[in-house]
Amino acid sequence: MQIVAKDLTFVYNAKTKFSKTALDKISLTIDEGDFFGIIGHTGSGKSTFIQHLNGILRASSGYLTVGDFDLSPSAKKDKKRLKELRAKVGMVFQYPEYQLFEETVYKDVAFGYKNFFPKATEDEVKSAVINAVAAVGLDSSVLNKSPFDLSGGQKRRVAIAGVIVSKPEVLVLDEPVAGLDPVGKRELMNLLHSLHKNVCKTIVIVSHDMDEVAQNCNKIAVFSEGKIVMTGTPKEIFSKVDELLALRLDAPLTALLAADLKKVGADIDTDFTTDDFTKKVAGLYHKNNA
Repeated sequence: MQIVAKDLTFVYNAKTKFSKTALDKISLTIDEGDFFGIIGHTGSGKSTFIQHLNGILRASSGYLTVGDFDLSPSAKKDKKRLKELRAKVGMVFQYPEYQLFEETVYKDVAFGYKNFFPKATEDEVKSAVINAVAAVGLDSSVLNKSPFDLSGGQKRRVAIAGVIVSKPEVLVLDEPVAGLDPVGKRELMNLLHSLHKNVCKTIVIVSHDMDEVAQNCNKIAVFSEGKIVMTGTPKEIFSKVDELLALRLDAPLTALLAADLKKVGADIDTDFTTDDFTKKVAGLYHKNNA
């Protein structure tokens, strides 16, 4: 499912004195198979944009398609098609573990599946739940436990299982590593790569963590004041450290170090992943000390 936005505009409280343009004629393409990162300062329009991808918000003007679903303002509204879309575009909000509510993990994960597939048999529901829980790296022994008795990391995995249980083609996550320690961040990103490989063809993440974006995404869009000001690969985006800082954004540690090294005459051609950066620095060291 390719995502295509052209001149997409969204205005909160339109036609009132409190109106605010959150998206201002943005154009963006996210190809099937991307692990796509969206970055930008608070209030830049990132979260507003992703809420358009499964119809939570409807654009004020412009054009938006997600696969063969037309979400443009001019398109006819169809509740049945909207439900189909939401089964195919899974949305994981920030701190999704706070949205758990059922008395067991099984019931919580099953809730979404039953909502999308009300005619499913109990065996079909059970199979979908077991597969979803396994896909997020949890043992079936958690199924009959209360989600509130699990660790924070396990709760987040259960919440994600409740979204991927319908096997969406696109998985969208808002600040997926928020509140996690370094080990938790690494484990969750590994999980997302596993889901990208085995369940969801396309992953879209909104993040303030530039290191995570540099390390994991193949393409990036930079939002600022409701507009998209840059798009490209991590190498293309994070080589523009001064521009990012001017936009009130941080840069990955590797990009900041590379910029400092360039100032003293050591220009390193890196993609800003940790592995590539360390290899290039090591190579430079050995070259200068040969």
